[in-house]
Amino acid sequence: MSKIIRIGTRDSKLAMWQAKTVQSLLEKLGHKTVLVPIKSTGDIVLDKPLYELGITGIFTKTLDIAILNEDIDIAVHSLKDVPTQLPKGIVQAAVIKRGNVNDTLVYKNNEEFLSAKDAIVATGSLRRRAQWLNRYPTHTVVGLRGNVNSRLEKLESNDWNAAIFAAAGIGRLNIKPENAINLHWMIPAPAQGAVMITALESDEEIRTICAEINHEETEICTTIERKFLRQLEGGCTAPIGALAYIKNEEVNFKGILLSKDGSKKIEVSKVVPLGEHSDIGEFCADYIIGKGGKTLMDQLQRSDRNTNIYSTKKLTDGQLQLFHNNVVADSNDAIKISLNRIPKSVVRKEIENVIITSKNGVEALLHNFAPAELQFKNIYCVGRRTKRMIEKRIGNVKHIEANAKKLAEHLVEYMEGAEVTYFCSDLRLDDLPNILVENNITVNEIEAYQTKYNTDKVESNLDGVMFYSPSTVESYLKQNKASGIAFCIGETTAKVAKQFFEDVRIAKVPTVESVIELVNENYV
Repeated sequence: MSKIIRIGTRDSKLAMWQAKTVQSLLEKLGHKTVLVPIKSTGDIVLDKPLYELGITGIFTKTLDIAILNEDIDIAVHSLKDVPTQLPKGIVQAAVIKRGNVNDTLVYKNNEEFLSAKDAIVATGSLRRRAQWLNRYPTHTVVGLRGNVNSRLEKLESNDWNAAIFAAAGIGRLNIKPENAINLHWMIPAPAQGAVMITALESDEEIRTICAEINHEETEICTTIERKFLRQLEGGCTAPIGALAYIKNEEVNFKGILLSKDGSKKIEVSKVVPLGEHSDIGEFCADYIIGKGGKTLMDQLQRSDRNTNIYSTKKLTDGQLQLFHNNVVADSNDAIKISLNRIPKSVVRKEIENVIITSKNGVEALLHNFAPAELQFKNIYCVGRRTKRMIEKRIGNVKHIEANAKKLAEHLVEYMEGAEVTYFCSDLRLDDLPNILVENNITVNEIEAYQTKYNTDKVESNLDGVMFYSPSTVESYLKQNKASGIAFCIGETTAKVAKQFFEDVRIAKVPTVESVIELVNENYV
């Protein structure tokens, strides 16, 4: 080729090493080249972890634009940084022989911290963070950005035990510290350690030249890994690892998907003969999707968006999946229950009429007494789930109502006798005891459990809040202002919410799932 090939690259030391390696390979074939350094957003914004920047291809977009503008002929990238979908008009022209695929742990003093409960490890990678916390759940992982040299300097100047690097990076710069070990157990990023060359699809001459330096084995393995990544629809914001390698004419593959905190992990491995490997990446991705990966990916994608619904009760994974696609829900228990000690004298004799208004009351009774000690003639309760729990563990329920006020009204009309024993919380509404006392029914209140406020301060602007009891409303408002819609499990909860919220809605039946259905109706 007579013209000089313009090689676009980021201007970091590692990127320049990669570009110079490509330059050397091309010049050995007799081609004239020149390096064109270009600074990317990923190099400029160093105060946030990559996964918080919310940009796919953060290190490649600037070079993509330079190619499309024909300011450069080829671009050189770390393949792990390149989105699986290239911009229209740009193609992969070559990959050069892969370097060390592993992640490397650089530690400050010794390796003893690995067996300690408390330790601090630094990384800017969500994948490394998730895998580390999966293996060492009590450790703390802090963010770390910058080029390799600056990250090593930050490790020395901070009170951290270690930091995680790509082995290829510190190896290529010839700066691997003595206190460093390869993390063979950690599955690397798809295409880690590989260098990719891109070019214009229409520039056949450049593509033909690049094909001369393409390394076929590296191309096979990284293509498999990137197909796995693409099938999972992951990017910088998803903790996905993948590694393919060829040994004894076989392609070996292993992949992993984790939650951001490392508490959940789905793994896959497969071996196929070389030549029958074309769909191994997609096959393994589908396996992970079928083993719960779809649920996990949905949660990861939701976590990248601002929360718009908050639940004052911790929701299960299954419940979170019931929400409309436009809902990003966060949840935590706004109240904590502490069971009280109930004196034996309370249940020494048969009690004619007993009121239990929640499952917590049932738990408190069974915490103090064996079922055989609970000689209750007539049991009255609130809520279907409370009824099921009572009948499964204590005895038959004579009558059930949806809320305490309706139960009190029923008792006034139909209850035999003029005395009830009410197993309640230290925080309870006055409706039930007041109605009974006003109608000459004696109420013996037994404080079976305590309700303690445990609310979060919610930073997002919410569309609504889900409430399950009057105390969850009270707890939430200790830290937050009333705004948005109050989605309530029942009328008793709604009565309290109406004192603070302008828009209060009540679920059809008193279940968490029904409250979720109520929320979804707002997004149809």
